[in-house]
Amino acid sequence: MSFISVLFALLLEQARPLGRGNPIHMAMRSWVRWCARMLDAGKPVHGWLVWYLAVGGPALAALLIYWLLGFFVSWALAVLWSALVLYTSLGFRQFSFHFTQIRDALAEGDDAKARRLLADWQHMDARDLPRTEIIGQVIEISVLAAHRHVFGVLAWFSVLAVLGLGPTGAVLYRLAEFVARYWQHQSQAHLQPVSRAAQDNAHHAWALMDWVPARLTAISFAVVGNFEEAIDSWRRFAQQGRPSNDGLVLAAMSGAVNIALRGSSARAYMPSPSAAMPLDEDVSAGRPGPELQHLAVVVGLVWRTVVMWVLMLALLTLARLLG
Repeated sequence: MSFISVLFALLLEQARPLGRGNPIHMAMRSWVRWCARMLDAGKPVHGWLVWYLAVGGPALAALLIYWLLGFFVSWALAVLWSALVLYTSLGFRQFSFHFTQIRDALAEGDDAKARRLLADWQHMDARDLPRTEIIGQVIEISVLAAHRHVFGVLAWFSVLAVLGLGPTGAVLYRLAEFVARYWQHQSQAHLQPVSRAAQDNAHHAWALMDWVPARLTAISFAVVGNFEEAIDSWRRFAQQGRPSNDGLVLAAMSGAVNIALRGSSARAYMPSPSAAMPLDEDVSAGRPGPELQHLAVVVGLVWRTVVMWVLMLALLTLARLLG
């Protein structure tokens, strides 16, 4: 059942990706804002209460609908519901569009356009970035986006689906990431200040929820890329003594495709305690800096990882059917 849901959601996401400002994502933003406005009183206990409601409420609703459809209507509709929820949780095409635009601009030699596209995408000042830095930041941000919008979602969805919890895992993971990032953005922009207790709780919860998926993504990059170099980069990063889920993903990816990364753009992507720290030079020592051709290499790495995950789910589903 989970394999069918994953396959259907991935195909639908490629054919009809959800754009920015779609009604579903707007509804989730409104829900998260409402929870913070109504329950955030500034104390740690209130921070956890608002987090549980903002993240757990939609996840529980998705689970109840899944069970109602499965037990009282049809399991086919329950599978369809899981696929639709997973479809709204995935975001492959939401970041690949920006990646493609910047890559095309760089291929045409229009570095100014690439800087402008990167600035519009990440809401940052990219006017003084050299070409190599543009490519490095695009690679780092895109890899982290692939992890958070695809591999992490699939990991949580698959584990909880096996336990009979349907699409609950996908909703929990995506909302945990969104709440941690959105509340901090709202507070920094002074749009709707959220208490420090709520922000810290959200960041802590997100770091815990991303601990296993980050390592699964790192292992996947090693399997489909240069295994020895990826594991060596993982080891070097671990020796820095600064645990970071994002930094681990970037370190493994830099070894898998043999390029030198700094990890500094991860702070712009999600400035939080769980965001990647800049990678020490010895993590990528001896590797070439990011070049235009590395963009195609990274795309190949991500797609091979997606195919590997789908095949693994297919084999697990077949084993359960035969067993």
